[in-house]
Amino acid sequence: MTINIKRRSTMAHHLPSDLHPVLARIYAARSVTTSGHLEHALEHLLPYHGLMGILPAAALLADAVIRQRRILILGDFDADGATSCALAVRALRQLGVEHVGYLVPNRFEFGYGLTPEIVAVAAQRKPDVLITVDNGISSVEGVRAAKNAGMQVVVTDHHLPGEQLPDADAIVNPNQRGDTFASKNLAGVGVIFYVMLALRAQLRERNWFARPPGMAEVRETQEPFSRQSNLPEPNLARLLDLVALGTVADVVPLDFNNRILVQQGLARLRKAQCCAGIRALLQVSNRRCERVVAADLAFAVAPRLNAAGRLEDMSLGIECLLIDNEDHATTLAQRLDELNHDRREIETQMKDQALAALKSLQLQPDNPELPVGLCLFDPHWHQGVIGLLAARVKEKFHRPVIAFAPSQNDEIKGSARSVSGLHIRDALDAVAARHPGLVQKFGGHAMAAGLTLRRADYEAFSLAFDTEVRRHLQLADLCGVIQSDGELQPAEITLDLAQLLRYAAPWGQSFPEPMFDGIFDLVQHRVVGERHLKMVLRAPGENRLIDAIAFNTSATQWPAATRQVSAAYRVDVNEYQGRQTVQLVVEHVEPACRSEV
Repeated sequence: MTINIKRRSTMAHHLPSDLHPVLARIYAARSVTTSGHLEHALEHLLPYHGLMGILPAAALLADAVIRQRRILILGDFDADGATSCALAVRALRQLGVEHVGYLVPNRFEFGYGLTPEIVAVAAQRKPDVLITVDNGISSVEGVRAAKNAGMQVVVTDHHLPGEQLPDADAIVNPNQRGDTFASKNLAGVGVIFYVMLALRAQLRERNWFARPPGMAEVRETQEPFSRQSNLPEPNLARLLDLVALGTVADVVPLDFNNRILVQQGLARLRKAQCCAGIRALLQVSNRRCERVVAADLAFAVAPRLNAAGRLEDMSLGIECLLIDNEDHATTLAQRLDELNHDRREIETQMKDQALAALKSLQLQPDNPELPVGLCLFDPHWHQGVIGLLAARVKEKFHRPVIAFAPSQNDEIKGSARSVSGLHIRDALDAVAARHPGLVQKFGGHAMAAGLTLRRADYEAFSLAFDTEVRRHLQLADLCGVIQSDGELQPAEITLDLAQLLRYAAPWGQSFPEPMFDGIFDLVQHRVVGERHLKMVLRAPGENRLIDAIAFNTSATQWPAATRQVSAAYRVDVNEYQGRQTVQLVVEHVEPACRSEV
């Protein structure tokens, strides 16, 4: 696949004059043009009042808290769902709810969301109120079943709604029609965090919390069901470690509001002011709390948490986030680490099978006969890993990919990943509209979605999906693009700059970690760990040697006489035996186009 390096354009800015010039350039390329965009204090968060439906939801939940009604959280089986569930349980307990539990569907038995089947399981616990987290916006039948069973239902979600909304007692979703909340990018955990803020405010107005010693008497409220709990008002900011983890794990755009949530969560993590489970997950993945950044949550903690939902039951992950005993948390984290090793082995096998199947058809990335919208299916694939498989194949072939695995009742389930230029959920919606009955169920985001088909309809769907994708993407769109922040001068590649960039922002989706490009002399290279390329580089005309590593790549395709390379890289800190050095983490490397000088 062709990779093009494109340098970001820089906007005019009014940033502080004492800001490092490289960092100022990076911020300006990400539309940070004033110092106010760098203020990550909680006071700059968007107020909860702007979320449509949040006040009715808070009022309903406040009644439930004061009346001590039984509340059940219905979660999801990914990291966003797990953190949302854990946050809701922890917050409700701190707010004084005595009877709060959770239920998360096993993906292999019940599938995604609030289905009538999982409602039947929930009903056995006799909840008065059911709260969905990170799901529910498309659960029309499930909400109906819950209400018929006598439950009040509050839907909290962030996924895109369909044509029909469920008849819930309250819906909080920044992406529902008519919602004017300025940030549409909240993850599921962000939505439920906002709901808990609104609930706390509602309980405060009803004089639910104990007054601190010395505080003057407050007037009697006329709110219904008002009484005092004698509980201190909780500091819900202590739950921002969960918000940061879920937000980063769900790869939602890090707009200004999300950056505040993530940065505040990271600040607490670096002080070890986080739940025992996250500390344990960092430890088993060889990360240190005091140095944690968003990438550690994305690539170390989240995969281990997700492994529970992919291979077994996400209840294991949720328990890890709920437990306060350090030893118990360590035991659960070690089990999650083992599951993650199993997940990686399964994923590698499935990826090899998928690439071998494409190779047997002589379908290579630059082959015009390769479908633009690529569907893959194998009856032996694991349903819990197809999303990761789709992502890996998408990275290699740079086109939308849907990977399918067998489900129940002669159905197959697919997990879709898209590329820039194609809204994958809208594409599935278009296929379903043009071919009624072809798609059984679907839902998702712009870049990721899930769906269910009859196994017999796989070939017809594959053709229909490719046809729809070709309406939006041309072959010229299928080149990989690396966005670069330009070239660094040799004197700028320092440990000080690496440290500065590491903590300058919560980098992530739509606010990417700084990437640079340049030409280097290739002094040495060797393969380590079977799949990683370790290099020693030198800027042309310079004497200083620079360590570099390119993960999951090799030099087997290079001409033997390669003396210079063109590299796109991040500047990072390598720590070994207590010593820190600057290291380039190379995202793309190839022999330099220009001749050696």
